[in-house]
Order: sequence, then structure tokens, then C-alpha cells
Amino acid sequence: MSIDLEQRLNDGLAQLGVPADAGRTAAMLRYLELLRRWNKTYNLTSVIEPDDMAVRHILDSASARDFLAGRAVLDAGSGAGLPGIPLALLEIGRHFTLLDSVGKKVSFLRQAVLEVPLGNVTPVQARLESWRNESLYDTVICRAFGTLAEFAKVCGHLLAPAGRLVAMKGRFPAPEIDALPPGWKVAQARPVTVPGLDAERHIIVLERGVDG
Repeated sequence: MSIDLEQRLNDGLAQLGVPADAGRTAAMLRYLELLRRWNKTYNLTSVIEPDDMAVRHILDSASARDFLAGRAVLDAGSGAGLPGIPLALLEIGRHFTLLDSVGKKVSFLRQAVLEVPLGNVTPVQARLESWRNESLYDTVICRAFGTLAEFAKVCGHLLAPAGRLVAMKGRFPAPEIDALPPGWKVAQARPVTVPGLDAERHIIVLERGVDG
């Protein structure tokens, strides 16, 4: 990974309000390099150019940082560790569970925990619909999971009573908001700007309503 890529990450993170940290940036670059290597065999992501990976993986994930709450965070359908791994590198005081049902993806996540390394991350291979954890989560986050209604239905049982669901979206999902099931309300719905990305991004925070 090049010095230019390191600078792109540092500049983008600064625009998101993240102070410079050489060790953290180095860890992000190790993660991207590991993802690039594994992707040659396991096809974990369609984004393969280093600059695009920095923007669409690291900076896009980092844009959700301010929407996290509590210590225990679940990345639902984590795939190659997005947004969970970049967020775990930014939020070392929180613990992140990265859950996916696909074995090769979870194998990659386990390797990332070792090589990056990531002391506040636990990979889990399971289906969200049937998985149960001893403790509930303060935040459940997803990127490109499905509709908001599907997100609430599949992940609601994993959320602590006062917890929040954080959905990373492209365009503002007005029809999905209108179709939310009873018991859920929109606590926040905000556009976010991802440095270097010319595309709409919105983050929707769901909480249980009075009948939830």
C-alpha cells in the first residue's frame, strides 16, 4: 500500500472529525492489504482498486461512527468486516461482534483479527434469524442488509431494550420508513458525506417505540 493511500485515509478521516493516529492508519492499511490478497481467491468484494477500497470500505464505514451507542456492537451480515472492522479500529473502547453465515467470510474475519490485529472483535458464523447471544447488543449496525422492516424483523431479538438499529443506506429510504412494522420508530435519519465518494449516503437509526 502506497504513501498516497495512507494520505488519502488520513485526509478523509480528518474530514470526518477523526484525529490523526499513525498506528490506526497502519492497521487500516494492513486490513486493506489482507482483503486484497484474500479477494484474489475468495471474491469477498467487488471493489478492488486501492483508492476505491479506502473510500468505499474504510471512509464509508467510518461515517457511521457517531451513530454508535453503548459498548456492545453487532455488525449484522458483516461480510468482509464492513463496517465492523473500520469502526472497531476507530472505537477501541467498544466490543464488536462480526456475524456472517458464510464460512469463507468468517475465515477471513478470523484471520483479520490475528493479522491486523483486532483485540475488540469477535467473529461469529451463524444465521441472524436463529442466532442467540448470552448478552444483548447496545447497537446493531448493517450495511446493505435489506429493507428497514427486514432489518428490524431479523435483528430485533438481538437488541437490548434501550438499544438502537443503525442502517447505512444510499438514497433516503422514504418508502422503507413508511413500511416499518409496529413497535419501531425512526430516532434519526441523517445524510452523511463520505470524503471522496460522489454518491448519496444516509444513516437511519431505529429504536423501539412505546408499543415495541
